[in-house]
Amino acid sequence: MNKLIIDAAQDKIFFMIISKDNNHNITYENTKINYEKLSILINDFLNSKNLNFGKISKIYVNRGPGSFAGIRNSLSVVKAIHLVNKTDYYSYSFQDFAGENDTNYQNIPNLCEKHGIKKNLINPIYLS
Repeated sequence: MNKLIIDAAQDKIFFMIISKDNNHNITYENTKINYEKLSILINDFLNSKNLNFGKISKIYVNRGPGSFAGIRNSLSVVKAIHLVNKTDYYSYSFQDFAGENDTNYQNIPNLCEKHGIKKNLINPIYLS
């Protein structure tokens, strides 16, 4: 079971694959060009680890607060992946985990479960 974490709300675009044996991550610059090709960046990252969207069982996407364009594009890409592959997705915010000591990316799936983050539900938090 492979899990994909997408965070385009922060200063960098961040992807992480959490698998049974290994975790892999990569970052990209937060630029308009990268937002426009977000699905290509994700696909290239998955391919570099011999994976494809069909081998991802769950996706965790940061819903903010943060960059409007980054949040909007990442949520759109995740919804599209869900429509095509029926992959469950979870929309988290680091604010959901207030008071937690271990809020690093590899712990996001556990924190979502602990805090009852519902799957396939998105309520974006944009910075104004």
